[in-house]
Amino acid sequence: MSQEYVIRSIKDVTAFIDKHPASRTSLLIVFIALGGVFVDAYDFTSLGIGVVQLKATFHMTPFEVGSITAMMAFGAFFGALWGGYFTDKVGRFKMFLLDLLFLVVAAIGAALAVNLVMLLAFRFLMGVGVGLDFPVALSFIAEFVSERRRGGNLNLWQVMWFVAASCTGVVVLPFYLAGFGNDLWRVAVGFGAVPALLILLLRFRFMNESAPWAARYVGLAEAARILQRTYKVVVKVDPDALSHDHAKSQKVNFFEIFNSKYRLRTLLISIICMTQSMEYFAVGFNLPTISSHLFGSDFIYAIMGAICFNLFGIVGASVGASVTKRMGVRHIAILGYMIVIASLLLFYIGGPNMSLTVSALLIGMFIFGHSFGPGAQGMTMAALSFPTRVRGVGTGWGQSMVRIGSIMGFYFFPMLVAAIGFRSMMLALVLVPLAGLITALLIHWEPIGHDPDVSDEAILYMTPESEEMSIS
Repeated sequence: MSQEYVIRSIKDVTAFIDKHPASRTSLLIVFIALGGVFVDAYDFTSLGIGVVQLKATFHMTPFEVGSITAMMAFGAFFGALWGGYFTDKVGRFKMFLLDLLFLVVAAIGAALAVNLVMLLAFRFLMGVGVGLDFPVALSFIAEFVSERRRGGNLNLWQVMWFVAASCTGVVVLPFYLAGFGNDLWRVAVGFGAVPALLILLLRFRFMNESAPWAARYVGLAEAARILQRTYKVVVKVDPDALSHDHAKSQKVNFFEIFNSKYRLRTLLISIICMTQSMEYFAVGFNLPTISSHLFGSDFIYAIMGAICFNLFGIVGASVGASVTKRMGVRHIAILGYMIVIASLLLFYIGGPNMSLTVSALLIGMFIFGHSFGPGAQGMTMAALSFPTRVRGVGTGWGQSMVRIGSIMGFYFFPMLVAAIGFRSMMLALVLVPLAGLITALLIHWEPIGHDPDVSDEAILYMTPESEEMSIS
């Protein structure tokens, strides 16, 4: 700890993070924060791969199957709304631990469910944990990583999602080959407690509170201690600043993200989050079913097909994360929407006589475009668009829009397939990314290169005259 830094304000804390180079420890902390996203994705997709066995266990109707999958989304909707609020109110670290406790208990309870009601209850609880985790994880990374690497590191959450979705099949496959039969879904769901518990222990061991949040709500002295522990340098508070350092009231205004300054970016975030979720949960969540439709009804095809399709997601998300700084979040979303629309149209135009190889490649192209573009950018935009005081609220709002889209997708897919057939459903689905594309073309908000903790907070201290000049 040879270097010494002096901080005098909240702005100095942000500047320190932006200028300080990443270390191995800081990269580890980013992945531990994103570990919750891995658990979230695994829990959301685990039932999709065992839905046939689940039907046999509880003799469920199609509506009940839809309710099982949608129940988790309902829980995530409420968890995201309130989780974002409490993330800003009580801090990032406490919520980091609480949400994973929800996920551990819910995964074990769901796996041991003896009836449909019990399964529904634990799936709802699991959803609450998922909804809590997204706002806190992305808010923390937005405040922990330097400005140069922030967008790319945030977009890694989509990579983590598709890695987890692929792992679902990898986990289930040996148990399927071992002949677990109708209990296969219990293995898939219950295994989610293992990574959740591991990530919980790692968070408790390695993570601290967000320094910018602590600077605002606890005090500069606590922020200095956090920076010192994290970066292994000496950080002191200027004595004059310390004498005037009073932690602000932890009052969070949920509706601030809808005021005149933020409403357009909130609208753009809402539309991207909702449309990307609808398109993914109408197609991506049902990859095992689609794989069976394309390759054959044997369960092994459902598992292997889903794993292969999710590899397209890993590649797309990785490419998106690598070009975030250069292209910007909005432009990546626009390009991704275009790829998704093209793949859906080509799939429909190809007709029922299209070769198996081409059909599979177009589904892969859909997953690539989604994970590269809007799939990642909605939540990344939410985490980058608001200052620390309401970042959790804004990220939680974005996640709640994701859950509304997923609920619609859960029901949208089976109902449309039953009514008009699989290929016609893919054509109708074009309207969803088209709505997102039009919105992204009309609203020109780009958070990359914009630090709301600097520019937005400065407005709070402007005189009426200077504020008027800045608007004009």
